[in-house]
Amino acid sequence: MKPGYKLNNRYRILRPLGEGGMANVYLAYDQVLERKVSVKLLRLDLRDDPKVQRRFEREALAATQLNDPHIVGVYDVGADHGMQYMVMQYVEGTDLKAFIKQNYPIPLPQVVDIMEQVLSAVETAHQHGIIHRDLKPQNILIDEDKNIKITDFGIAMASTANSLTQTNTLVGSVHYLSPEQARGSIATKRSDIYSLGIILFELLTGHVPFEGETAVAIALKHFRDEIPSVRDTNPAIPQPLANVVYKATAKSPQQRYASAAEMAKDLQTALNPGRETEPRFKEHDSYDDETRVLDLNEIKVASRQQATEKDGENDDTKAITPLPKKQHINRLKLGLGVIATLIVIAIAGLWYFSRPVDVPDLTGQTPAEAKTTLAKHHLRVGKLSSSLSATTPKGEVIRSTSGDKVRVGKKVDLLISDGVEQWKMKDLVGTSADNTQERLENLGFTVKVKNVYSDKVAKGQVIKQNVSAGETIKPSQKTVILTVSKGRKQIKIPNFKNRDIKDVQEFANKHGLQLTETKKTSTSIATNRVMSQTPKAGSTLEEGDTLTVTVASSGDQLKTTNIQISIPFDGNGGRKENRVQVYISDAYHNLTMEYQDITINQETVIYVPFTLRNNETGSYKVIRNGRTIMSATNITG
Repeated sequence: MKPGYKLNNRYRILRPLGEGGMANVYLAYDQVLERKVSVKLLRLDLRDDPKVQRRFEREALAATQLNDPHIVGVYDVGADHGMQYMVMQYVEGTDLKAFIKQNYPIPLPQVVDIMEQVLSAVETAHQHGIIHRDLKPQNILIDEDKNIKITDFGIAMASTANSLTQTNTLVGSVHYLSPEQARGSIATKRSDIYSLGIILFELLTGHVPFEGETAVAIALKHFRDEIPSVRDTNPAIPQPLANVVYKATAKSPQQRYASAAEMAKDLQTALNPGRETEPRFKEHDSYDDETRVLDLNEIKVASRQQATEKDGENDDTKAITPLPKKQHINRLKLGLGVIATLIVIAIAGLWYFSRPVDVPDLTGQTPAEAKTTLAKHHLRVGKLSSSLSATTPKGEVIRSTSGDKVRVGKKVDLLISDGVEQWKMKDLVGTSADNTQERLENLGFTVKVKNVYSDKVAKGQVIKQNVSAGETIKPSQKTVILTVSKGRKQIKIPNFKNRDIKDVQEFANKHGLQLTETKKTSTSIATNRVMSQTPKAGSTLEEGDTLTVTVASSGDQLKTTNIQISIPFDGNGGRKENRVQVYISDAYHNLTMEYQDITINQETVIYVPFTLRNNETGSYKVIRNGRTIMSATNITG
């Protein structure tokens, strides 16, 4: 969505804030309540997907039910020309992930303060029966005053909503995923507690506890590996504070905090000197509570055997009596049975470890990803060969060359794509630069990006490409240069008070701003000096916006307005330059006086100030290479 678009004739889009898998977020201006807001807009390619629509509606429903100072408020939900949107509170700052990266190490009292705010918000959600299910630093916003706001309830669910369909798909971000979610179980409040423990771990150490080559590998670590010690990273962390991490991230949900409020209460005293001697939290082994049907005879035999062994241990001097003949026979049978069992096991093991298995589909995976996939099937990566491919991106697996089946433990040879030999270039203008660059690089192109300001093209979109659409080229021999929009240039407004109006005019011309000047009689401020300005000093404007100043006057009421004139370039006859003369008529000039004489080599925009008295109008004409090409009259303030 381009800047300037008015959503529902109320919310004017200013600039993009971010892109997600489900929706794009924009900074907008609410023209009714005169405030900045953030607008989450469902992506156009997903608006007909009923699952995505339900998720979007669920986020809106969840967020509107919650009223907490640490949860991003939702102001409005609606649709405009079939586009679903949600208007939310705008938090001027960054997300917690970026904050950790920029500020680590974070002082421990500040870590505690941040977590207490997060826990307060989560407790509010849990009290309303809402489980977030995707708590992570990227969904936690922090402003300049270190105030916390949780956002993105896109996959939140009601804890009592039995009608929600649960699938085998992992929902949530894998680095913060609880073990039970990794297994595909239903998320509970204690699943959110686990995610909070991982967030606290990252605040204390600057990194997440588990990394891996794939999402599945990381998920496996969550329910298999012990959380690393935070004190190994920073020995200054008190044991009680480390224990909050360990208890929150216990593998068994029953051994975690029962609520966010309980975790917050423990966290409040974690830095108290009185708890310095507290031992490390240890998760006790959980018992196997699975219901089983037990054989009564087995129980009796086991009991007699335990009693016999106990008697033998307590009476070392007891004489060893010869076994009856029947018991000798029984022992012989038992020995033969054990030998037969071992033979069967050996044969079964030989078959198991030499059996043929299906080679999984590895198409589209990188060699590293293929290695992980094969390991799950007890296979290994063999020889890597390469080939050109018009369908598989460069560096990804085209297919296995070892057949459909191989024996367990054997190597699988892979054919890797070298990209395409030739490619017919597509029209890339208007596409997302990040996605386009990745797609071209996957085809084997070298891509360079040139960032420029633009008041017409949204930030992050391609403005121009050096290879024309339809041209057939070899990726290995051509560098693609993409000119990408940085959006409209942000101009910081200085303090113009008591400065001459000429200074303001020069600033406006230099930065492409429209200048509107109002005269006001003053006995305390010198004539032509600025009395006030809009917007105020320190604010920002974009190129083409209006800067308004009130200028002191001795009594003659004058008003100045800045007019934008776009002068086209004439390249006929091989011209490389055009001479342009501008004449204006206002309170200080007439059309017989040359106002400006410039040389241009492309279409050029100039800004001309007209100073007009009450009820008077201005005019101008533009002469290019000796011919009048533009003129206007009846210019008013």
